[in-house]
Amino acid sequence: MNAVISGASGGIGRAIAERFLKEGHGVFGFDIAPASFQHPRYRHFIHDVRSGEFPEIPEPEIVVSCAGTIDEAEAISVNLMGAIRFAEHFIGSAKLSSVLFIASASARNGAEFPYYVASKAGLVGYMKNLALKLAPRGATCNSISPGGVVTEMNRHILESPELYEKVLAETLLHKWAQPEEIADLAYYLTAVNRSMTGEDLLIDNGEQLKSNFIW
Repeated sequence: MNAVISGASGGIGRAIAERFLKEGHGVFGFDIAPASFQHPRYRHFIHDVRSGEFPEIPEPEIVVSCAGTIDEAEAISVNLMGAIRFAEHFIGSAKLSSVLFIASASARNGAEFPYYVASKAGLVGYMKNLALKLAPRGATCNSISPGGVVTEMNRHILESPELYEKVLAETLLHKWAQPEEIADLAYYLTAVNRSMTGEDLLIDNGEQLKSNFIW
């Protein structure tokens, strides 16, 4: 299968891309940053999901929207409108079998910056709308809402023992997830799952029961 993945140069997006490659699939990655790895079955496009025409690629079976930002000034345009634009461009594929969005636990508890929260909550709503649209074609559409994940975007917390302990204390399991854990679930939802659609899956180490926001 061929998969198109936005935000593929780092963090969760890269982990998802590498998981698909490990399983023998072809991957077309999109990011505003250059490729951060090389693989014979990986092709990278430097592209902003908010602007310009997407390059033509072979009809993908799987679409994963992972590009995102915590910048409040760009949250709606990237996390919501960019994700919609990315998905809408590729869902016309005759071979489409699954679409996945990476949302956030914040979409459920509202515990971060307002525009960021709104962008992710809107993304979950759009996912459900798209699931309705794709159902007659037999294609699934879901989202994952991660809590804290060990990525470069969270470096300022990870490098501060005081801040890191505070955020870990906000989880039941006293830990954050690794990007590869999100990638495992992403792979299942898109390449294995055939019966779950219109669902947002929370993977937050129990943070939802302790939803104070620390930055």
